[in-house]
Amino acid sequence: MASSGEAALAAAMRTAQAGDAAAYRALLRDCVPVIAAMARARGVRGAAVDDVVQDTLLTVHRARATYDPERPFLPWLRAIAQRRAIDALRRASRHPREVYDPLAYAAQADEGPLPGHDLALHQRRQTLAAAVAHLPEGQRQAIEQIALRELSLEEASAATGRTRGALKVNFHRALKALRASLSSAREGTDV
Repeated sequence: MASSGEAALAAAMRTAQAGDAAAYRALLRDCVPVIAAMARARGVRGAAVDDVVQDTLLTVHRARATYDPERPFLPWLRAIAQRRAIDALRRASRHPREVYDPLAYAAQADEGPLPGHDLALHQRRQTLAAAVAHLPEGQRQAIEQIALRELSLEEASAATGRTRGALKVNFHRALKALRASLSSAREGTDV
């Protein structure tokens, strides 16, 4: 048997599905603590709980027509909240957090770059500059303006007098040519 809270939420959802805006606002307000508790139970912490609540409420809003009034409301809501909590945990795991450990920092030797690093970097830059210099004029301009100077298409168009479309085409052709040129140069050095 459903609890009185479950029954109230289910009734509010049925009324909201019928078009009662006040019932819908009350339903969303009453869902917040349930969603937050579900997020915390899944391991979501801090401000991410608020993000899960927001994402869940948006999903409820978009999927409200799929709720079957003959079925319990809380399992439907919890399923949505669990999915949004899992999404938040996945997003958080993709962004590793920096850990401050003064002992590890002090114990770490300042080795600097590896021997030959500066020389290898200089050689790669020279190889790239030579490859760019051998590109046709339009392709070279597109690479220099968009990739090297990091201008937007509009800024590059103004600087070169070429249309955005021409710059895009030249840029993509230049990338293809540079890939081919640099991969053949690399194969030539791998002996």
